[in-house]
Amino acid sequence: MNTPPRAVVLLSGGLDSATCLAIARDQGFETYALSVAYGQRHAAELTASKRVADALGAREHRLARVNLGQFGGSALTDPAIAVPEDEDTGAGESAIPVTYVPARNTVMLSIALAWAEVLGASDIFVGVNAVDYSGYPDCRPEFIAAFETMANLATRAAVEGARLRIHAPLIALSKADIIRRGTALGVDYGLTVTCYQADDAGRACGRCEACRLRAAGFAAAAIDDPTPYQPHAA
Repeated sequence: MNTPPRAVVLLSGGLDSATCLAIARDQGFETYALSVAYGQRHAAELTASKRVADALGAREHRLARVNLGQFGGSALTDPAIAVPEDEDTGAGESAIPVTYVPARNTVMLSIALAWAEVLGASDIFVGVNAVDYSGYPDCRPEFIAAFETMANLATRAAVEGARLRIHAPLIALSKADIIRRGTALGVDYGLTVTCYQADDAGRACGRCEACRLRAAGFAAAAIDDPTPYQPHAA
Protein backbone atom coordinates (compact mmCIF):
# COMPACT_ATOMS: atom_id res chain seq x y z
CA MET A 1 0.00 0.00 0.00
CA ASN A 2 1.51 3.32 -1.08
CA THR A 3 2.15 5.88 1.63
CA PRO A 4 1.31 9.45 0.57
CA PRO A 5 4.18 11.93 0.62
CA ARG A 6 4.27 14.33 3.53
CA ALA A 7 4.15 18.11 3.24
CA VAL A 8 4.45 20.88 5.79
CA VAL A 9 1.95 23.66 5.14
CA LEU A 10 2.34 27.07 6.75
CA LEU A 11 -1.11 27.89 8.08
CA SER A 12 -1.85 31.34 9.46
CA GLY A 13 -5.61 30.82 9.71
CA GLY A 14 -6.27 33.29 6.92
CA LEU A 15 -7.88 32.88 3.52
CA ASP A 16 -4.72 32.30 1.49
CA SER A 17 -3.10 29.73 3.75
CA ALA A 18 -6.38 27.79 4.06
CA THR A 19 -6.53 27.58 0.27
CA CYS A 20 -2.90 26.46 0.21
CA LEU A 21 -3.66 23.64 2.66
CA ALA A 22 -6.58 22.50 0.51
CA ILE A 23 -4.37 22.50 -2.59
CA ALA A 24 -1.70 20.41 -0.86
CA ARG A 25 -4.34 17.90 0.22
CA ASP A 26 -5.80 17.83 -3.30
CA GLN A 27 -2.36 17.07 -4.71
CA GLY A 28 -2.20 13.93 -2.61
CA PHE A 29 0.02 15.04 0.25
CA GLU A 30 -0.42 14.02 3.86
CA THR A 31 -0.47 17.50 5.34
CA TYR A 32 1.23 18.75 8.49
CA ALA A 33 -0.02 22.24 9.31
CA LEU A 34 2.32 24.69 11.01
CA SER A 35 1.14 27.95 12.55
CA VAL A 36 3.53 30.51 14.03
CA ALA A 37 2.82 32.83 16.93
CA TYR A 38 5.31 35.56 16.08
CA GLY A 39 3.93 38.27 18.38
CA GLN A 40 1.17 39.35 16.01
CA ARG A 41 -1.52 41.65 17.36
CA HIS A 42 -4.24 39.87 15.35
CA ALA A 43 -3.92 36.59 17.27
CA ALA A 44 -7.48 35.54 16.36
CA GLU A 45 -5.90 34.05 13.22
CA LEU A 46 -4.15 31.47 15.35
CA THR A 47 -7.45 30.29 16.80
CA ALA A 48 -8.80 30.09 13.26
CA SER A 49 -5.80 28.01 12.15
CA LYS A 50 -6.86 25.16 14.43
CA ARG A 51 -10.37 25.22 12.97
CA VAL A 52 -9.03 25.21 9.43
CA ALA A 53 -6.52 22.42 10.08
CA ASP A 54 -9.26 20.23 11.54
CA ALA A 55 -11.73 21.01 8.76
CA LEU A 56 -9.23 20.27 5.99
CA GLY A 57 -7.94 17.06 7.52
CA ALA A 58 -4.37 17.94 8.45
CA ARG A 59 -2.57 14.92 9.87
CA GLU A 60 -1.11 17.12 12.58
CA HIS A 61 -1.20 20.80 13.55
CA ARG A 62 1.65 22.43 15.44
CA LEU A 63 2.01 25.93 16.86
CA ALA A 64 5.54 27.32 16.98
CA ARG A 65 6.42 30.44 18.93
CA VAL A 66 8.98 33.08 18.04
CA ASN A 67 8.61 36.64 19.30
CA LEU A 68 9.32 38.98 16.40
CA GLY A 69 7.27 41.53 18.31
CA GLN A 70 10.23 42.11 20.63
CA PHE A 71 11.92 43.96 17.75
CA GLY A 72 8.86 45.98 16.68
CA GLY A 73 9.07 47.67 13.30
CA SER A 74 5.63 46.61 12.08
CA ALA A 75 2.04 47.66 12.69
CA LEU A 76 1.19 43.97 13.05
CA THR A 77 3.50 43.46 16.04
CA ASP A 78 3.93 46.90 17.62
CA PRO A 79 0.87 48.47 19.31
CA ALA A 80 2.53 51.88 19.00
CA ILE A 81 2.21 51.73 15.20
CA ALA A 82 -1.34 52.17 13.93
CA VAL A 83 -2.74 49.68 11.41
CA PRO A 84 -3.51 51.74 8.28
CA GLU A 85 -7.13 51.96 7.20
CA ASP A 86 -8.89 52.92 3.99
CA GLU A 87 -6.39 53.61 1.19
CA ASP A 88 -3.56 54.72 3.45
CA THR A 89 -1.01 51.90 3.77
CA GLY A 90 1.30 53.88 5.98
CA ALA A 91 4.09 53.39 3.44
CA GLY A 92 4.90 57.09 3.08
CA GLU A 93 7.60 57.46 0.43
CA SER A 94 8.35 53.74 0.59
CA ALA A 95 6.43 51.19 -1.51
CA ILE A 96 6.43 48.80 1.46
CA PRO A 97 3.67 49.48 4.03
CA VAL A 98 4.02 49.47 7.80
CA THR A 99 2.18 46.14 7.97
CA TYR A 100 5.30 44.42 6.61
CA VAL A 101 6.87 42.28 9.36
CA PRO A 102 10.66 42.20 8.95
CA ALA A 103 11.91 38.71 7.97
CA ARG A 104 8.58 37.05 8.84
CA ASN A 105 8.38 34.66 5.91
CA THR A 106 12.08 33.86 6.15
CA VAL A 107 11.66 32.90 9.80
CA MET A 108 8.45 30.92 9.26
CA LEU A 109 9.82 29.01 6.28
CA SER A 110 12.94 28.18 8.29
CA ILE A 111 10.81 26.70 11.07
CA ALA A 112 8.79 24.77 8.50
CA LEU A 113 12.04 23.49 6.99
CA ALA A 114 13.20 22.21 10.37
CA TRP A 115 9.96 20.29 10.92
CA ALA A 116 10.00 18.97 7.36
CA GLU A 117 13.44 17.47 7.95
CA VAL A 118 12.26 15.72 11.09
CA LEU A 119 9.16 14.40 9.29
CA GLY A 120 11.10 13.25 6.26
CA ALA A 121 9.00 15.61 4.15
CA SER A 122 10.48 17.01 0.94
CA ASP A 123 7.72 19.56 0.34
CA ILE A 124 6.71 22.80 2.04
CA PHE A 125 3.68 24.85 1.02
CA VAL A 126 3.33 28.57 1.67
CA GLY A 127 0.43 30.84 0.67
CA VAL A 128 2.41 33.90 -0.47
CA ASN A 129 0.93 35.95 -3.28
CA ALA A 130 2.56 38.46 -5.63
CA VAL A 131 -0.61 39.82 -7.26
CA ASP A 132 -3.17 41.06 -4.71
CA TYR A 133 -0.72 41.81 -1.93
CA SER A 134 0.86 44.78 -0.18
CA GLY A 135 4.27 44.92 -1.83
CA TYR A 136 6.01 42.73 0.76
CA PRO A 137 9.49 41.70 -0.49
CA ASP A 138 9.14 38.20 0.99
CA CYS A 139 6.08 37.42 -1.15
CA ARG A 140 7.93 37.55 -4.48
CA PRO A 141 8.85 34.57 -6.69
CA GLU A 142 12.51 35.56 -6.41
CA PHE A 143 12.39 35.11 -2.66
CA ILE A 144 10.73 31.69 -2.87
CA ALA A 145 13.29 30.50 -5.43
CA ALA A 146 16.17 31.81 -3.31
CA PHE A 147 14.85 30.12 -0.16
CA GLU A 148 14.49 26.80 -1.99
CA THR A 149 18.10 27.09 -3.15
CA MET A 150 19.20 27.79 0.41
CA ALA A 151 17.17 24.86 1.76
CA ASN A 152 18.95 22.52 -0.61
CA LEU A 153 22.33 23.76 0.58
CA ALA A 154 21.71 23.97 4.31
CA THR A 155 19.98 20.72 5.30
CA ARG A 156 21.17 17.20 5.98
CA ALA A 157 18.24 15.83 4.00
CA ALA A 158 19.37 17.65 0.86
CA VAL A 159 23.04 16.75 1.32
CA GLU A 160 21.99 13.12 1.59
CA GLY A 161 20.09 13.31 -1.70
CA ALA A 162 16.55 14.49 -0.95
CA ARG A 163 15.42 17.41 -3.13
CA LEU A 164 13.48 19.93 -1.03
CA ARG A 165 10.74 21.88 -2.77
CA ILE A 166 9.01 25.09 -1.71
CA HIS A 167 5.52 25.31 -3.24
CA ALA A 168 3.81 28.70 -3.60
CA PRO A 169 0.70 27.72 -5.59
CA LEU A 170 -1.06 31.07 -5.07
CA ILE A 171 1.81 33.32 -6.05
CA ALA A 172 0.45 34.35 -9.46
CA LEU A 173 -3.29 34.21 -8.67
CA SER A 174 -5.64 37.11 -8.02
CA LYS A 175 -7.61 37.08 -4.79
CA ALA A 176 -10.73 36.19 -6.77
CA ASP A 177 -8.95 33.24 -8.39
CA ILE A 178 -7.71 32.06 -5.01
CA ILE A 179 -11.25 32.16 -3.63
CA ARG A 180 -12.62 30.30 -6.65
CA ARG A 181 -9.94 27.63 -6.32
CA GLY A 182 -10.52 27.17 -2.61
CA THR A 183 -14.28 27.07 -2.97
CA ALA A 184 -13.95 24.33 -5.59
CA LEU A 185 -11.80 22.38 -3.11
CA GLY A 186 -14.32 22.74 -0.31
CA VAL A 187 -12.70 25.45 1.81
CA ASP A 188 -15.11 27.02 4.30
CA TYR A 189 -13.87 30.61 4.33
CA GLY A 190 -16.19 31.37 7.22
CA LEU A 191 -13.64 29.56 9.41
CA THR A 192 -10.78 31.86 8.39
CA VAL A 193 -9.62 35.20 9.78
CA THR A 194 -7.74 37.64 7.54
CA CYS A 195 -8.20 41.02 9.23
CA TYR A 196 -5.14 42.85 10.62
CA GLN A 197 -7.17 44.00 13.63
CA ALA A 198 -9.80 41.35 14.20
CA ASP A 199 -11.39 41.27 17.63
CA ASP A 200 -11.09 38.34 20.04
CA ALA A 201 -14.06 36.65 18.38
CA GLY A 202 -12.33 36.82 15.00
CA ARG A 203 -14.67 39.48 13.60
CA ALA A 204 -13.14 41.69 10.94
CA CYS A 205 -12.77 45.47 11.10
CA GLY A 206 -13.78 45.96 7.46
CA ARG A 207 -11.34 48.87 7.05
CA CYS A 208 -7.76 47.58 6.88
CA GLU A 209 -6.08 46.59 3.64
CA ALA A 210 -6.45 42.87 4.35
CA CYS A 211 -10.21 43.33 4.75
CA ARG A 212 -10.48 45.39 1.57
CA LEU A 213 -8.56 42.85 -0.52
CA ARG A 214 -10.62 39.99 0.89
CA ALA A 215 -13.96 41.71 0.28
CA ALA A 216 -12.95 42.73 -3.24
CA GLY A 217 -11.89 39.16 -3.96
CA PHE A 218 -15.25 37.71 -2.99
CA ALA A 219 -17.04 40.39 -5.03
CA ALA A 220 -14.89 39.73 -8.11
CA ALA A 221 -15.37 35.98 -7.74
CA ALA A 222 -19.16 36.47 -7.44
CA ILE A 223 -19.14 34.34 -4.29
CA ASP A 224 -20.93 35.31 -1.07
CA ASP A 225 -18.54 36.69 1.53
CA PRO A 226 -18.95 34.72 4.81
CA THR A 227 -16.73 37.11 6.80
CA PRO A 228 -18.17 38.10 10.20
CA TYR A 229 -17.67 41.82 10.78
CA GLN A 230 -17.51 43.87 13.94
CA PRO A 231 -20.73 45.84 14.55
CA HIS A 232 -19.20 49.21 13.62
CA ALA A 233 -17.99 47.74 10.30
CA ALA A 234 -21.48 46.82 9.13
